[in-house]
Amino acid sequence: MQRERIGIDLGGTKTEIIVLAENGVKWRKRSPTPASSSQAITNNIASLVREAWRVAPAAPVGIAMPGAITAQGLVKNSNTVCLNGKPFQREVEQALACPVRMMNDANCFTLSEAVDGAAMDVATVWGVIIGTGVGGGLVIDKKLLQGANAIAGEWGHNALCLRAPRAGDSPRRCYCGKTDCVETYLCGKGLSQTCQEMYGWSADGWQLAAAIEQGDARARQLLSFYAEQMAASLAVMINIVDPDKIVLGGGLSNLPQLADAVQSRLPGYVFSPTIATRVVSNKHGDASGVRGAAWLWPGTDGII
Repeated sequence: MQRERIGIDLGGTKTEIIVLAENGVKWRKRSPTPASSSQAITNNIASLVREAWRVAPAAPVGIAMPGAITAQGLVKNSNTVCLNGKPFQREVEQALACPVRMMNDANCFTLSEAVDGAAMDVATVWGVIIGTGVGGGLVIDKKLLQGANAIAGEWGHNALCLRAPRAGDSPRRCYCGKTDCVETYLCGKGLSQTCQEMYGWSADGWQLAAAIEQGDARARQLLSFYAEQMAASLAVMINIVDPDKIVLGGGLSNLPQLADAVQSRLPGYVFSPTIATRVVSNKHGDASGVRGAAWLWPGTDGII
C-alpha cells in the first residue's frame, strides 16, 4: 500500500491540498480557486501538486471535485460551471504527466468517513452533503459505488415531498432545470428562503444556529421543519439502499442537534416498523473531502 498520498479538494472558492501519511496529515495548503476557466484551475492544481511533491515525492494524486466524469471523459453536473463539458481529468494528467484519480466531492467525503471516520465500524455508508448544494455518495465495504451513470448516492435532485406552507406556493426552480428538487429546499440558500417565507426573517445557516442555541422559538420551529423535510427526503434512499449509517456533512450539518432531530423523524417515512439505520455527524468536518480524495489511492482496487 502507498504510504503517502496527495488529496485535493476543489471547491468553488478555495482549493485545499494535503499529503496524507500513515499517521495522519503531513502537509496542508489552501489557495483561492481561479474559477474563470478549466485551464486556470488545472494550472493552479499542477502548481500545488508540484509543491506537495517536494514533501512527498511521486505520491499519487486524488482530486475531490464538483460534478462527475462521463464515460467520454467530460465533466457533467458541476456547479463550478467552467468545468462542464471539459476533459478536466485529461488536462490535469497532461499537466502533471501522471495518472490522477478524480471523484465527486460528496463521494470523497463519504469515503473518508467510511475508511477512518464516523462510519468506519459499518459496511454500508451513505454520506450526504448539505451546504451550498446537496449531494451524496455511497460506500460499501470501504469501496465507492459509482453506478452506471456516476451518480450513485445523489439525492439532491430528487423531488422534495414535503414543502413549506407559503403564500402562492410557487415552485422553486433548480439550476439542473427541474423544479422543487431536494436541493432547492435543503441547501443553505433554500433554508434561508424557507425562513423568509415562513417568518419574514432573513437568516443564513450560521445565524440560524446561533438563534437555536439562544432558544429562539422561530429558529427552533424552523429547525424542526427542516429536519422533517430532510427525514422525508432521506427515507426515499433508505427504502432503496438501506444503509447502516448516514453521515451528515457540509456547513448545515453543524446546525445544533440536527442528526438527532432527523433520526427521530425517520419512523414517519421509512418503510419499516424498526429503523436500524443511524444518522450521525461526521468526524473529520471540512477535511473529509480532501482526506477522501487521498483515499482514492488505497491500492489497485479502491473503487468499484
